[in-house]
Amino acid sequence: MRLQFILSEIGIGLRRNLSMTVSVILVTCVSLTFVGAAALLQLQIGKMKDDWYDKVEVSVFLCPQNSSTPTCAGGEVTDEQKAQIRAALEAPEIEPYIEKIYEESKDEAFAAFQKQFKDQFWASVATVDDMNSSFRIKLTDPQKYQLVADVVSGRQGVEEVKDQRRLFDRVFLVLDRATLLTGGLAAIMLVAAVLLITTTIRLSALSRRRETGIMRLVGASTLFIQLPFMLEGAIAATVGALLAGGALWLGVQYLVTDWLGSSVGWIPYVSTADVMVVAPLLIVVAILLATISSVVTLSRYTKV
Repeated sequence: MRLQFILSEIGIGLRRNLSMTVSVILVTCVSLTFVGAAALLQLQIGKMKDDWYDKVEVSVFLCPQNSSTPTCAGGEVTDEQKAQIRAALEAPEIEPYIEKIYEESKDEAFAAFQKQFKDQFWASVATVDDMNSSFRIKLTDPQKYQLVADVVSGRQGVEEVKDQRRLFDRVFLVLDRATLLTGGLAAIMLVAAVLLITTTIRLSALSRRRETGIMRLVGASTLFIQLPFMLEGAIAATVGALLAGGALWLGVQYLVTDWLGSSVGWIPYVSTADVMVVAPLLIVVAILLATISSVVTLSRYTKV
């Protein structure tokens, strides 16, 4: 009997404030979509770091035929210069910081280039002579890049030394700032959602103040009186969270997996499985928002 009464009160409240309830659902959906997007961005950054930092190398690009770099004034790197560079890298004071040295020829560099960018139209115009031979150096600790760079930078036959980790750090910095922006927008929208849920519950409580007064007079407990209002807010917020989860699932499936995944396939992207991890957290956040809003509002507007 009590459950039937509570359910009927919830139905009455949702019907009386239908427009406000729809507004709560939409605002909660938008705000939690931003929250979920921020969480997925952090998961994306984590996936990329795990994949890329494990493969990070120091690339020592050797002089090609026509380079304007002062260390390449003598033309293309010679076998003697290569031997001197390798000897410097294998010196006892540097050896502990290097896990592996791999020498890549121009032909190998061209083959790797064609494999990685085979889907790009501009890759077809490149030739073997456009490539640099190089030493690819796997470090025992990527943080020790500068020690290795100082050994080979400025040597005859070396055109450029690049640390892949620095390039990745720039990408991660951009993604981190995008996460902060998304998180800031999410925080603003969450505040708007709390205010809207509070307003909806207040209007519902005021419209049924006479009923709650009668319930108090016949001995109903505070929880029994407040529960329908709390559940109204929780239901609206949960529906918004479910819609946010659905929006994120569609976004990841069609924008990330189908579009980006087919265009740039060498990046480890977040998947719909990650959305299924984030979605329950959004529901928990929605229920917490509704609970906090309800407690703050009902403590005042259900008093008799």
